[in-house]
Amino acid sequence: MGGDIAMAFFKRQLAPVERLENALKEKRAARQKLADRLGIAEAALEEKRAAAERLAVAGASNARLDRAEADMRAVEDSARKLRAALAEFDEQIVATERASADAKAQRDRELAADEIEAMAAAIEQAVPKFGSGATALVEAVTKSVASVPEATRFSASVDAVRQEILSAADLICWELRTIAVRTRAGNANVGLPAVAEPEQTQSPSQEIERQLIYTLNPLLWREGSEVRRVAAFTLVELPKALLAVALRHQHVDHLSARRVQTLMHVHGSGRSHDDVREDDPQLVDLDALSADEREGSQADVA
Repeated sequence: MGGDIAMAFFKRQLAPVERLENALKEKRAARQKLADRLGIAEAALEEKRAAAERLAVAGASNARLDRAEADMRAVEDSARKLRAALAEFDEQIVATERASADAKAQRDRELAADEIEAMAAAIEQAVPKFGSGATALVEAVTKSVASVPEATRFSASVDAVRQEILSAADLICWELRTIAVRTRAGNANVGLPAVAEPEQTQSPSQEIERQLIYTLNPLLWREGSEVRRVAAFTLVELPKALLAVALRHQHVDHLSARRVQTLMHVHGSGRSHDDVREDDPQLVDLDALSADEREGSQADVA
């Protein structure tokens, strides 16, 4: 009894692909046996037909002809049942082959999704090391007693890159996990919206410092003579001069924010190319909002 329990404990549960392959092997073996029986029955039927024919040609008695016909009908009925059973087995084998192919495709999708999720996990594990290294570079300058403009600019550049990389890492990990989910579901061909490269604009807008952020409302601002409009729930590189006021009024949020990850699941992560109407009642003018804050601050000081 102890041995039976041990065998039951160590008995490996078969995966869907193995289970279907075993079922397919069993059905094919059973079909072969049925086909052999049908071959024997059809050979016997031919013999019975030939015997009945010989008796009829020889002018045998009615009783002998009745027995010959009865024997022939019995074998013929058996062969007909075997043919029907064989056709049913053929249908079952086709269905099992289809199920086996589907199971193999799902297994391959699961393996691919596991690899994608492993990539996301590896990125997440590497991000703290990158952040620590970048922070150490910044602190090497900011904690020094000496003040050198070139070093200060270098420190600011490293800090800006660090923030961008951390935000981008959050985004790519979310996108990879979304792709993994779609891969498991078998619709990975429906790709995520592509995040376009930052638009190359002419001076002086090239010199504007920007940060990748996620919009919660339609936004408007001006860059020289150009008026920029973006829709809600899209990625945008917002000028850092307007970032603080947009964050304070909750018109944008960082990519690492939990609500942003939920909104990207709902609306996607790519930039929207749809035109934002000038008369959109929800359109927020960030320049005007920033000016109002400055006027309010001056009034408070006065």
